[in-house]
Formats: sequence, structure tokens, C-alpha cells
Amino acid sequence: MNKIKKISEGTKIAFFEIKGWEKKFLKKRLEKHRLEFYNEPLKLENAKKIKDLEIVSVFIYSKINRQILQGLSKLKLIATRSTGFDHIDLRVSKQSKIAVCNVPFYGENTVAEHTFALILSLSRNIHKSYMRTMRADFSIEGLRGFDLEGKTLGVIGAGHIGLHVIKMAKGFGMKVLAYDVHQDKFLAEVLGFEYVSLEEVLKKSDIITLHTPYNKFTHHLINKDTIKLIKRGALLINTSRGGIVDTEALIEALDKKILSGAGLDVLEGEDLIKEEKQLLYDPKKLKALGSLVKDHILLRKDNVVFTPHIAFYSQEALERILETTAKNIINFLSGNPQNLV
Repeated sequence: MNKIKKISEGTKIAFFEIKGWEKKFLKKRLEKHRLEFYNEPLKLENAKKIKDLEIVSVFIYSKINRQILQGLSKLKLIATRSTGFDHIDLRVSKQSKIAVCNVPFYGENTVAEHTFALILSLSRNIHKSYMRTMRADFSIEGLRGFDLEGKTLGVIGAGHIGLHVIKMAKGFGMKVLAYDVHQDKFLAEVLGFEYVSLEEVLKKSDIITLHTPYNKFTHHLINKDTIKLIKRGALLINTSRGGIVDTEALIEALDKKILSGAGLDVLEGEDLIKEEKQLLYDPKKLKALGSLVKDHILLRKDNVVFTPHIAFYSQEALERILETTAKNIINFLSGNPQNLV
């Protein structure tokens, strides 16, 4: 790829869909440039404010279409602060010689840590203990947990997040089985885990954790048929997307004690959430999530731990999004673009 011509220091850069604390962070990282901040998404009505700018950064509610791009004749870079980029018309961007870059990864260890928070809450009955002590009941009957050391963890989806989970599991002294359509045998040898079939993961794992993307192939991957294969008494953890698990099948598996518990950061029905950060920007998403979980039968079970889609939500992960965005801009300005889509 040909190097992109350098743009001088003091470049004006517009950031849309920005929260207060993010401004201070970006000003520090891009101190040599002139930054403009807008709380609202970029749209046709406000695009005229930045008609002379060469760089703009947006989130997913800014729908960058042909009309907007035609009014930004000097634009050279769109830096989206998201992994997805379907809110940007890439075909028109390419025709207009406008580069587009994204944030491909930011929360691998963050989600992996939350996965183990859910596992440990179930394995050591943390949530049950807390609820009991809130009632001034300090008895320990029924709170006996189990060690993770020596147990088998089944990881469905051994991508960036799944590999972080595997590393943590090895630290606990666990055996790890992984199922993924893409296999890295060298990495498996280095980290000490084994690739097996989905059926074998379900049959042999004491704890099963899901880290696969949601698509037509993974919809209801865990269903009434696959649940029958699960080792009796296993735990199921889901920090990926709700639609990967058939809710009715999950409830039935808990009722029949096929599963001894479930740790959920997501529920079926919230699959319109494409980017986790949507929850920070869109009150409608939060309201929908609240309606979804209210009186949900799963949440009334004492062997289910639920968190409201916060596996991604750490200060460091949010800062990594901004850090990557700033680096994307700096590298583009230096003529060495990264994370182009």
C-alpha cells in the first residue's frame, strides 16, 4: 500500500458522540492538534460545522452516508471508536479516497476477567452468601463450594477473548478443552490446551464458557439437543451474546439439574446490541435491557448469577478504545495508517 501523505501538526479533528471524561483523555493524547467535541452523532444537519476538517471520529450512531460525505470534501480519515463499521458507507468512502479505521480489539482480558468473576461466584457461592448475610443469616449450610484446580474448562470460541480465558484457567490449574473452527495447534501446545469437537467439550467439561460471535451459525448453538450432551452438574457461562443460548433449553437444563448453575452477562433478546458501548450512549437500549430482565424466570433461580451486560465495562477497556483511536489518528497523520477497514 502506498504511504499516505503526511498532514501537518495542528490539524483540526472533530469527535462526535463524546462523553465528558473522554475529552480530557483525548486532549492529552492529541495535544499537538486542535480538537472539536460534539455530544451528538454526526448527521447531515450538523455536518456543515466540520466541512473544512480532514479528520473526524465517530461512534456507531453517526450514519456516514453519501450525502454526508459529499458535504465533507476535505475529509481524509474517519476514525470510528467501534469494532463494527457498518454505519459507514465504505464504498463511497473509497471512491472519495477517505480512509476508515476502527478499534478491532479492546476488551479481551476485561471480558475474560469477568468470565472468571461469574465462575468464582458460582463455584464458591459468593452471591448466595451475600444474599444470606444481607438477611443477617451467617450459617454456612448449603454454601460448600468446589475447587477450580483439576477441573476441566470447556471454551467454545478460542479467539482473542477465549485465549485470555484459557491463560487464566491454566493459572488456576485447570485442564482446558477448546472448540473453534479456526485452530492454532502451536498456540495450543504453548498454552497447554487441547482442541476437540463441540460434542467432546460438552461431554467432558465441568464448566463451559462461551466466547463465540453471534451469527446465523451460532444462533442457539446451545439448545435442547446440545444440552443433552452436557456433563451432568456442569456450569454454563455466557459473556458473549444471548442468542447463542436457547433460553427455554437453559431453563429446562437447570430445572432437570443437567446444569448445576449458570453465569450470564447476556440474555436472549438483547441481540440488537452490536457494540457494548451502545449501552453507554443509548438510554433506549438500557430501557430495553431493563424490560427484558424484569421478572425474568432465570433471575429468580438461586443458582443463576446475572450481570447486566457489563463484562466489557472497565475503565481500562474504555481507555483502550480511546488510546487505539488516538494512535489510529497519529499513525495516519504520520503517513503510516493502521487498523484500516
